Amino acid sequence: MAPSPVVASPDPASAVNGLIEADAVIVGAGPVGLFQVFELGLLEIKAHVIDALPYPGGQPVELYPDKPIYDIPAIPVCTGQELTDALLRQIAPFGATFHLGQEVSTVQRQVDGRFHVETAKGTRFLTKTLFVAAGVGAFQPRTLKVDGLERFEGSQLFYFVKNPADFAGKNLVIVGGGDSAIDWALNFVAEGPNKAESVILIHRRDGFKAAPANVARMRELCERLDMQFIVGQITGHEEQDDRLTSIKVTGADGVTRLVPLDVLLVFFGLSPKLGPIADWGLDIERKQVVVDTEKFSTSVPGIFAVGDINTYPGKKKLILSGFHECALAAYGAMPIIFPEKKVFLQYTTTSPKLHKVLGVESPVFD
Repeated sequence: MAPSPVVASPDPASAVNGLIEADAVIVGAGPVGLFQVFELGLLEIKAHVIDALPYPGGQPVELYPDKPIYDIPAIPVCTGQELTDALLRQIAPFGATFHLGQEVSTVQRQVDGRFHVETAKGTRFLTKTLFVAAGVGAFQPRTLKVDGLERFEGSQLFYFVKNPADFAGKNLVIVGGGDSAIDWALNFVAEGPNKAESVILIHRRDGFKAAPANVARMRELCERLDMQFIVGQITGHEEQDDRLTSIKVTGADGVTRLVPLDVLLVFFGLSPKLGPIADWGLDIERKQVVVDTEKFSTSVPGIFAVGDINTYPGKKKLILSGFHECALAAYGAMPIIFPEKKVFLQYTTTSPKLHKVLGVESPVFD
């Protein structure tokens, strides 16, 4: 499925004195950030979207683009990439402008109540409202601490699988004891276009924090010699001609074994980092932004937080919960953006006005 087009950042010269004036700026282009574009668009609010990643999609695209998601309403199953592509098509009528590969560095409230927002690349905004949809912050993988291995990152050492086809036919060593390690091991053993030449799973102990059924399946494959499991820790490596050729694995018995490989995949989990958000003056509780549940506004009027970044009593970190929050946040922003305009709840099924906004024909009912 081909992704929908994304509007590129405008030429800075088109902004007044290099400053882009906006009604709404959304920080985060994951599913919730994209749906925030939709909810704002229904209220005729055009948004600018900023994301540190070079492409939209956030966590589902970064971490599991090809893995199935089953809890999106009315969609029995879709991948993270398919969900992103569908959302991009859905928001296309609203002409949001994306500023990708940029991290927001500063947010300063101005005397007139607007916010001066600047990215690390120097893109500057003056916006009436700010929507934080940054997931749980920037993901930083927990890395494998072995001297000299870091220089192979991106060539033979990976902490994410973005395109499984890149590893087809390779001799893989997968390290970790959670769902990601087990899932990818099973994925690369299975018959299909992404099947690896060989798969060796390494974990420091013979116990896993993963779905029991998948662990049982992994052990079954090991018994059939379709893959191998080694208990131990990586303590060193060998290389030749600037290529990683093998790793040293030290077991509980103190014996170090040499394991040859083409590619090393490490899944030690992710450590979320709030980054600059922590310095914006928002009320934060356990690395999450505190919001009310009426408008999903933060402690700073004009700044809203939706999705996994926020916290409130009863919060559930689900994509569908974030979608609900986007609708209320959009309505909460209306008095700030259009203080003179009365807002009435309308339905996309029957509202000619919303049909016009969406660029669709109004249906004729008998």
